[in-house]
Amino acid sequence: MAEFSLPANSKVRKDGRVFKAPAGSKNVRVFKIYRFDPDSTENPRLDTYELDMDSCGPMVLDALIKIKNEVDSTLSFRRSCREGICGSCAMNIDGKNGLACISACADVKSEIRIYPLPHMPVIKDLVPDLTNFYAQYASIKPWLQTRTPAPPDGERRQSKEDQEKVDRPSACILCACCSTSCPSYWWNSDRYLGPAALLAAYRWIVDSRDEATGERLDHLEDPFRLYRCHTIMNCTEACPKDLNPAKAIAEVKIMLAQRRH
Repeated sequence: MAEFSLPANSKVRKDGRVFKAPAGSKNVRVFKIYRFDPDSTENPRLDTYELDMDSCGPMVLDALIKIKNEVDSTLSFRRSCREGICGSCAMNIDGKNGLACISACADVKSEIRIYPLPHMPVIKDLVPDLTNFYAQYASIKPWLQTRTPAPPDGERRQSKEDQEKVDRPSACILCACCSTSCPSYWWNSDRYLGPAALLAAYRWIVDSRDEATGERLDHLEDPFRLYRCHTIMNCTEACPKDLNPAKAIAEVKIMLAQRRH
């Protein structure tokens, strides 16, 4: 997968602040963290934090929390479940998108560089603005659409085989790791829905209980919304839940092609 790196003409200052580990620390790791406050007049910078890992948990999120609580309270980042379920702590770690709560510091052999998800507006530090991302998810109407009345027992049942079709796509946690790893999304995020939204669209298209398949496919029949995907596969490699958005997108393209013939 293509790793995220700063362009040669980046305005990120390399002369950020340095926070040394306490004297006598024996197991020191270096963290270089992207810092940016849009309310200030300063350019983004990289601050350096030295941590004694003997008094820190093993995950990148543990290190961030330790920095926030004990070293520099001005650092901003999102986090919640700490179990790889909520997707809040998605960020770019050592050049790859992932969840800080399930990314082990030991997996990075050199200094650990942490940036916000790439090619997204930054609210502050490691917090990206996901407004457009969520709007695109909402645009595919991620809920069951039906026209016929519900059965007398109140449930719309489906076979085990049909349930298995939606089981894995339903596991998406909307962390945005996939979409922000996609070059097509970097350049066309205003019109291309991106892997996360398209995976969600696929989940409802293949749901045997949904009765809006035609309308859902019509919505995606667009040069940009769907077909801006060039099957680069970054999305599948970046997904922390081992899902396959690229395959789902390809399946939708096949459905549209079959419908034309």
